[in-house]
This record gives sequence, C-alpha cells and structure tokens, in this order.
Amino acid sequence: MLIVSCYSRLSNYLQILIFLPLTLSTLSKNAFLLLSLLFFIASLIHGTLQLFFPSGILSVAQLPAHSFLLLVCFNVFSQSVNPLLLSVASWWGTVLMWSSPLFIFFESMSSLLVAQKLGRVGRDLVGEGEGYQFGLLIAAAAAYVTSAWWIVVSYPAAAASPLSSTLLGVALTAFLFLTLIGFGLRRTNVIESSGLALFIAYNVWLCGFDQQSFSDPASSYAPLLSNILPHLHTLTTFVTNTLPKPVLIALVYRLVILLGAAQILPTIGADSWETEYGVDDGWDGRPTSKLTKILLTYRQTILVTVYSHLLLLDHSSQVWWRWVNIFSTLVIWSFELFVSDDDTMPKDWKVE
Repeated sequence: MLIVSCYSRLSNYLQILIFLPLTLSTLSKNAFLLLSLLFFIASLIHGTLQLFFPSGILSVAQLPAHSFLLLVCFNVFSQSVNPLLLSVASWWGTVLMWSSPLFIFFESMSSLLVAQKLGRVGRDLVGEGEGYQFGLLIAAAAAYVTSAWWIVVSYPAAAASPLSSTLLGVALTAFLFLTLIGFGLRRTNVIESSGLALFIAYNVWLCGFDQQSFSDPASSYAPLLSNILPHLHTLTTFVTNTLPKPVLIALVYRLVILLGAAQILPTIGADSWETEYGVDDGWDGRPTSKLTKILLTYRQTILVTVYSHLLLLDHSSQVWWRWVNIFSTLVIWSFELFVSDDDTMPKDWKVE
C-alpha cells in the first residue's frame, strides 16, 4: 500500500507539472488560469482531508482528478466561454501576480534560514575534531570558488544592461562587506557565508538564463498518429519542449528551500536549557511545529500556486524579481547580524 501511495503522489505531481504548461501553450492564458484555480481548489480539499483523516488512500483517490479537470477545462474552452469563468480566471491571475512579493519574501527567508542551519551544523561538527574542521573548510572553499566561477560564467548574460551590471556589483560588494562584518562580530561563519554565496550565484545565473535554449512549445505539437511509436515520440517531444526549464529549476529550488525551512522552524526559539530533542513531549506543541505540519500537508497546494505564478512571469519580470530576491535576502541578513542579540536568537546559531 505504501508503494501505491508513493506512486500516486508522484503521478499527481507529474500531472500538475505537465498539464499546466500544456494548457498554457495549447489553449490560452485564461484556460491556464482556470485550470490552475481548479487544481488549487482540488489540492486544498485534498490537503484538508489529509490533515483530518491522514491516509494513503486519499492520494490514490486523487489520481484521476487532475485528468478530469484538464478535460473539463479543454471542454469549456472548446466553445464560447462564459464571461463569469473568464472573470474568475482573470481574478486568479491578479491574485497570483500580486502575490509576487510574498513568494520572494518566503524564498529569501527560507534561503537564509537554511544557510544558517548549515552554519550551525558546521559549527557543531567543528567541535568533534580537527578532521571535521578541515573538511568543512575545504567544503566552504569549494563553495566560494564554485560561486565565483558560476557568477563569472553567468556575467555576460546576466549583466547585459548597465543597470544589471550595477546591481550585480552592488550585490557582491554588499555580500563581501556583510561577510567581513559578520566575521568581525563573530555572528556568522564560512559555512553560512558560502551558502549565501551559492544562493547569490544561483539567482544571477537565472537572471541570464538563455531563453532560446528551448524552442517554442506550441511549435512542437503535431497530430498524433495511430502508430504507438510516433505517438510516444510526439508526446515525448511535446513534453520536453513544453516544460520551461528555468521555471522548473526555480520551482524545484523554491519548494525544496521552503520545505527545508519548514523542517528547521521547530528548532528556532528553543530555550537555552532545552536539549536538541526538546523536553517532555518534544516540540509537537509549539506553534512552529504546527506550522510545519500545515506546510507539509498542503505542499501540493503550494506547488500549484508557486508553479502557476512562475509560469505567469515573463523573462523580464523573472529577472526583476531575482534581483529583488538577492537584495531582500542581504537586507534580512544584515538586519539579523546587526540587530539580533543573544536573547532573541539561540547562541548555538552563532559563532561563539
């Protein structure tokens, strides 16, 4: 039953990943928004049921839902569309677009939180012996070198305009100064700093991602023949060209970093006398633990929302929000370095 449940969850995620861009490329933006809204409602209902009645059978029962909703959407837009449905789709698109700052804030906070967690784990391992210390220094140095190489390679495309090159210079200068200040105040370490360096390099690379690296998804469509081999070849080609690679990369990173931060949340705010595993009944009663459970339960809803938002953004909008993401993370990090004190942040998150 566990294997069937895992297969069902994977199939549901794959259907979301394929059906949304497929609808956007073959029908229209309104059809895509309507399907996205239907997926959002369905995943919201599924998550609520999973929250109160946890069972693997729910994933199996949800398996035909996405295909059914896709057929409904195609049927609705095969003829004249009700103006009410168009209004609803437009409203959902507006909600997604106005949610951009919220997505960026969560990604920035989650990235910083994961980097700090890595720094904390690295600091704890240093105390285990010189072997760990040497290995962590090598890993941090490799991360710094990889980040520098990544930025240099991405520079021609990412800094195509004077504004972009200026923003890149300001971001790197701010990161360097914050790192040195953090070292001076003994409130950060090379593991945390190298993690943020990789984060900046990743965003710079996405800013200059070659949008011509994949063809127009609509041009890859061809009538399906009765022979099974041409059918599969056409389907594979269509899926390969329909799934936007930069969006998938950004989607995977955003979901991984968000769920990773959700796992870290219960460890924040622990009293200094508590052990690593909590006290009494552990951390299950904490608000952060309840928030983690909600995030993990509604992860499919988060997937639909984040994916739909990324598909709506054009390249220029994605570049703009990438720069906002970089600078918001640096601002939050600087605030954390200068303003936070040992009374509000556990000491073991810092370099002592």
